[in-house]
Amino acid sequence: MSKQKISPLALALYPLSLPYRLVVGMRNLFFEWGILPSQEFKLPVISVGNITVGGTGKTPHIEYLIDLLKGEFRLATLSRGYKRRTRHFIIGDLQSTATDIGDEPRQLKQKYPDITVAVDRRRVNGIRQLLKMANPIDVILLDDAFQHRYVKPGKSILLMDYNRLITDDLLLPAGRLREPASAMKRADIILVSKSPERIKPIEMRNIVKQLGIEIYQHLFFTTIEYGEIRPVFETKEALNREYFKSKKSPVILLTGIANPRPVRKFARSISTSIHEMKFPDHHAYTAADLEKVKEKILELRHPDTIVLTTEKDAMRIQELQVDELLRKNLYFVPIRVKFLHDDQEEFDKIILNYVRSNKRNNLLHKGSNIA
Repeated sequence: MSKQKISPLALALYPLSLPYRLVVGMRNLFFEWGILPSQEFKLPVISVGNITVGGTGKTPHIEYLIDLLKGEFRLATLSRGYKRRTRHFIIGDLQSTATDIGDEPRQLKQKYPDITVAVDRRRVNGIRQLLKMANPIDVILLDDAFQHRYVKPGKSILLMDYNRLITDDLLLPAGRLREPASAMKRADIILVSKSPERIKPIEMRNIVKQLGIEIYQHLFFTTIEYGEIRPVFETKEALNREYFKSKKSPVILLTGIANPRPVRKFARSISTSIHEMKFPDHHAYTAADLEKVKEKILELRHPDTIVLTTEKDAMRIQELQVDELLRKNLYFVPIRVKFLHDDQEEFDKIILNYVRSNKRNNLLHKGSNIA
């Protein structure tokens, strides 16, 4: 981890960050003074978010929490459903598209069909709707809600990228911060994501010191592990990474995510011939986009060319009409979170103790105003 250098462009944009800082600061003060309302609910609510623009790995951390909790509790996730074309409260099902509920909620529903996946740009309303369900929810995971202060969660988890700590960054538009670094004081748990697996204890201590962790806060380091590649579409013969390595296959890396660097590194474990096709984060793929991918496959003239994408991108691509040539070449790589230095047990204990201690008493609150 190296301290970020301030670019000439960031210096030029820095004056524009000052009015932004003023607006954000006043908004936070209004919440702290009670001028803007912050609603608490009588059930466990866990917020997972960040204060930076760009990927910090929220979805795999949400999935980690789902795996931790789903065996014991009735679970719901709630997000705004970024870039969906609907606006109202929706509970997703297996037929929901990324257009209906967003790519990340669709990914969660496809992977965890037994949990409730809901979207609402007004999170307070979304929670109230979830509390009206016939089968009462035990715990709600709020996705990307650190800035959504109209809900006061019972536990707030803040993610930050090891490669760009928030104390090394600047406010928008000079940097990528949506709030000043001091906002981390609102977090109960801070996760430094995408850390190198062999991070040294002395470096971890230096980061703790740099971030100024408070006594009431817990800090953990996580990394991303990649699983075996999987076909985007069902196929008779699902090939694995070793097959493409043995064939010296070129890799067309197709991404519409904020930071493709980690998956680019993974792609290099398959092939030295990498051909990137990058799109903006949450890109809505079109038939024209896929036609360009097909043209690239034909241009490379290799019978085993692989088109590799992310799980999030796969959710959007699956909704398109894709011809056979591209279907059989399209693969995605699943990811999962791993806690470093044997901290998983401590993290799990904090979360489970919180949820068990605050589980909604359905009989006590039945028929009452539960918000």
